[in-house]
Amino acid sequence: MSVLFPPALQRGQRVAIVSPARKISAAELAPAIGTLERWGLEVVLGDSIAGEHHQFAGDDDLRRRDFQRQLNDPSIRAILCARGGYGTARIVDGLDFSRFAQQPKWIAGFSDITVLNGHLLRLGYASIHGVMPVLFHQEGGERALESLRRALFGEPALPIGAPWHELNRPGTATGELVGGNLSLLHTVTGTASQASFEGRILFLEDLDEYLYHIDRMMLHLHRSGQLAGLAGLVVGHFSDMRDNAVPFGTTAVEIIDSYARHYNFPVGYGFPIGHEPTNEAVVVGQVMRLDVTDAGSTLEPERA
Repeated sequence: MSVLFPPALQRGQRVAIVSPARKISAAELAPAIGTLERWGLEVVLGDSIAGEHHQFAGDDDLRRRDFQRQLNDPSIRAILCARGGYGTARIVDGLDFSRFAQQPKWIAGFSDITVLNGHLLRLGYASIHGVMPVLFHQEGGERALESLRRALFGEPALPIGAPWHELNRPGTATGELVGGNLSLLHTVTGTASQASFEGRILFLEDLDEYLYHIDRMMLHLHRSGQLAGLAGLVVGHFSDMRDNAVPFGTTAVEIIDSYARHYNFPVGYGFPIGHEPTNEAVVVGQVMRLDVTDAGSTLEPERA
């Protein structure tokens, strides 16, 4: 099944900001709203913005209804997820994408939004893994924000580069891009939000996890056969990793390497994708080319 791409945004169109996971206030979004308006867009805030139910942006029903309203509204041409946290997996099974299928629109976010990236790809639609409004104005994040704008407006993407890394496995791979946050990829395994990795380039990132958790999740991907058919592997940020009093003994990238070495696909480490200001936007479902050489790695859309 070929992947369908929503139409590029145009100036004057309406976009919605919703929070399918952690709570957030309208005040926290004010700078991002200003940026989107400078891009020529009209911003609509969903009911989940300023919603509150413990750590969530409203209870599950509110967050689901808010997201469904934006999916169904033909005047909304993109849905930007305000922030991550936890909660998207709790509502995704209650979403109806039938009206979305009649008029697809861009859905953008990362981290917990990996659930939606995978769900949409399984349905046959591309989405954007990129910086979210609450993080629009991080110091050092200017290129990441520009990459999101380019993706939304259908402008040519800039190649994403990574320096040489001692664990790189040189080679070239071409395939549709799949992946996101390792913890969420693990969470959706065996569900309707699990997209196939077969023949695709997988990218991984994560934040604030114990090293043994990283090993457990990579072991699961390995034992379940999900790594066997990869065209290539892109490793992004593994930020603020934690360890036990008795050290696990290896770093996150060394853990990933210990499983990737069972296969022959190219692997590039150190890509600017994940929980750092340099989080560059990528389109999940887009055919990409991964080149890993002795000089470093690049990831860019495959030329027609």
